[in-house]
Amino acid sequence: MGATAGVAAAAYGWWEKDQFRLREETVQILPKGSSPIRVLHLSDIHFVPGQSRKAAWLASLAELYPDLVVNTGDNLSHVDGVAPLLEALGPLLRFPGVFVPGSNDYYAPVARNPASYLLGPSNRRPLPDRIELDWQELFGGFGAAGWINLTNRSQSVIFDRLRFDFSGVDDPHLKREQYADWPRGSSGHDREPHVKVAVIHAPYQRVLDHFTDTGADLILAGHTHGGQICLPGYGALVSNCDLPTWRAKGLTKWEHAGNWAQLNVSGGIGTSRFAPIRIACRPEAVLLTLTGRP
Repeated sequence: MGATAGVAAAAYGWWEKDQFRLREETVQILPKGSSPIRVLHLSDIHFVPGQSRKAAWLASLAELYPDLVVNTGDNLSHVDGVAPLLEALGPLLRFPGVFVPGSNDYYAPVARNPASYLLGPSNRRPLPDRIELDWQELFGGFGAAGWINLTNRSQSVIFDRLRFDFSGVDDPHLKREQYADWPRGSSGHDREPHVKVAVIHAPYQRVLDHFTDTGADLILAGHTHGGQICLPGYGALVSNCDLPTWRAKGLTKWEHAGNWAQLNVSGGIGTSRFAPIRIACRPEAVLLTLTGRP
């Protein structure tokens, strides 16, 4: 690629990173005859102070009136990002929500050679000294609004008289996942109508296999940025984990050992502030309409 073409690609990528879109999916996982449940899936916001366009778009998502918001981590990309992020998410914090963290909720991103992006997952080498972010303030802000922290935890929530069992883990990219199993209740717990939803940040295969084998109906994840730099007609070049690149964004079926679960991987809303471009991979939130099984 010549210098002129490289500059043009970078300019396009800078523009595309702010072309936010809503992807909509229908997932038939509820008991037959159930009323639809609308789930707004947010991931990889990577907020930096001053991102007014992103803030306005995030706030506008409240007009969807979701029944539930699921946040799969990597909310920050700056040490001063917590307060403006919580302000931008304010309208959405009025709705029920659950969340798990990603590495960029704990640590600020670091500058690195952009070419390393194509060489494999970013955790393959020890990182230099990292700047810790104020994740306690972030988690506290979510919790004060009533959002449920699923970091290596599980909990049940009732929506329209239907029990949702959630199980989440800390970021597998940092190898912090510890499985809390699924919520346990009365002796007839498993016989009552319910839906199992797993919530993770990075969709490593070991984690997807675990949740699929333990009965998850739906797994929600982020981390991949949809590849961030994609080739038109081909797709993602990398997934930043061991997930096959063709699964780096979208709704697919994950199968393991004869079991299967619906898997939605968000293409993410932001980027690291040190790599602020997207090519053929527009930022997205995902509205999942859960409906009854046919």
